[in-house]
Amino acid sequence: MVKIAFGRLGGSFSVGSIKAYLFEFIATLLFVFAGVGSAIAFSKLAPEATLDPPGLVAVAVAHAFTLLVGVSVAANISGGHLNLAVTFALAVSGNITILTGFFYWIAQCLGSSAACFLLQIVSGGMSIPTHGVATWMNEIQGLVMEIVITFGLVYTVYATAADPKKGSLGTIAPIEIGFIVGANILAAGPFSGGSTNSTRSFGPAVVVENFAGNWVYWADPLIRGGLAGLIYRDIFIGCHTPVATSDIYA
Repeated sequence: MVKIAFGRLGGSFSVGSIKAYLFEFIATLLFVFAGVGSAIAFSKLAPEATLDPPGLVAVAVAHAFTLLVGVSVAANISGGHLNLAVTFALAVSGNITILTGFFYWIAQCLGSSAACFLLQIVSGGMSIPTHGVATWMNEIQGLVMEIVITFGLVYTVYATAADPKKGSLGTIAPIEIGFIVGANILAAGPFSGGSTNSTRSFGPAVVVENFAGNWVYWADPLIRGGLAGLIYRDIFIGCHTPVATSDIYA
């Protein structure tokens, strides 16, 4: 069974911990900058168009590529989470401490917000696109959609990066994580936005000062991320060594 470790406040401000938070901030900033930037670029190139199939593919590819890189560059320092749901899943399954997860969340939210503020400045004040459920759906339907696709993401993270038996899969984990995010956007983008990431949805909402419907992207990681982490940890890994309070990496 999973044993959750709360951690020590002093250990959360060690040099290694601060480096991990900084890497999460930078990697999340780069991910959101490219992801949201791709949506802004589409609206600039096709100002009269709604999101058509080529635009959807372009946004999905941009997210997949930049997440692949972000996870790769941050993996050896912070674990390369870049995602509140991933951090939450790793915390409730005992891979990281609760305190570490909390400070990761702060770093990720700050990185996402900073990226969107930068985009607003460099784009000359262009509108920052936010996530939202399609008008022909209700928010509960959008929540279910986000639960399913992010369950798939967190499950992939566990299978390729967090499982001690992963073997050679660990070396290509960033590619697989990037691919599942891109696929999720292709599948869910027209419906719920295909967020799979609360921090990705948070930054644009902060900049435009509009959190309408944003609860969908904050409620579902507590369900999807935690569920995927617990299932994979208890059923497929099958054993668990409690995390030491000094450990900070996934």
